[in-house]
Amino acid sequence: MPEVTNPFREASSYSKNAITAYKILTPISWLVLVITSIYYAFEAPHEGKYHRRTIWSQNSHHHTPFALNRIIVSIYWVVLYILQVPYLASLFQTDNASVTLTTALNLAPWFISNNLLLFGFIHLWCRSYFWWALLLVVINFIQLTMAYFRYSPKLSGDSRPAILTHFGVLAGPLAWSFVALYWDGAAAVHAHHFAARVVANIFIWTWAVYGGFYLIVFKDWAMGFCLSVLTAALGVSQFLTVIVAVQWIEAFTIMALLFVATVGVAAPGVFGKDVKRGGVVSEDRERAPLLAGGESV
Repeated sequence: MPEVTNPFREASSYSKNAITAYKILTPISWLVLVITSIYYAFEAPHEGKYHRRTIWSQNSHHHTPFALNRIIVSIYWVVLYILQVPYLASLFQTDNASVTLTTALNLAPWFISNNLLLFGFIHLWCRSYFWWALLLVVINFIQLTMAYFRYSPKLSGDSRPAILTHFGVLAGPLAWSFVALYWDGAAAVHAHHFAARVVANIFIWTWAVYGGFYLIVFKDWAMGFCLSVLTAALGVSQFLTVIVAVQWIEAFTIMALLFVATVGVAAPGVFGKDVKRGGVVSEDRERAPLLAGGESV
């Protein structure tokens, strides 16, 4: 069976054993990540070779040009965890042949991997193993990108379950993994000096390019919104600590650009309907853009 030989392979049907396994493993991996993130948000590790701090104590201690605001990011993750609950519930449908269940099962290996990689990242981040943590972030970014390209078109449409699944399982985690590359990477290279801030002032514009790619090619307002929120977290953090720098100005500028573009893509009748989707999937797949009224291209 495809799900046995390669769990990341797309399957049209699943055996009862595979369905049962995913019904057990998927919620457990989610619960482990939720508990771990809450615990280490308030409690530092009690073992480890290097400095041990909570998630946000590390963020404050290593206040790089990509340090984030703890309140905004915490709210981001609380909302993301809540949005993932409907996806978990979709795994427990009684109709084993339903398209919704099959899609949920196809996403399960990617979702579990994301949870486990984030679980490992939190442990490494709090114990100051920044380079190892960065490796997990890179792996997670790659696997989430692959999942996005494969399944985002299948979750297109205006149905609430599809929107919530896309937001909670694909767009939200992928946007975070992109931001975490800079967050952890800056801490790993000890980017505290003036030269590092100059470089950061240039690299922050890749956030606008990355978000613009998904807004233009996929017309994905969910990615645009997630990235605008995380960019706001960067801007607030930099403004409250390094007012004389320009990083917060650029962050708020990028946030505004992403947010305005997101509203334009999400709102019916605005320029979002005129943007063509990229050919990242085969022609025989449905490639209707997110919230575009179900039209195909």
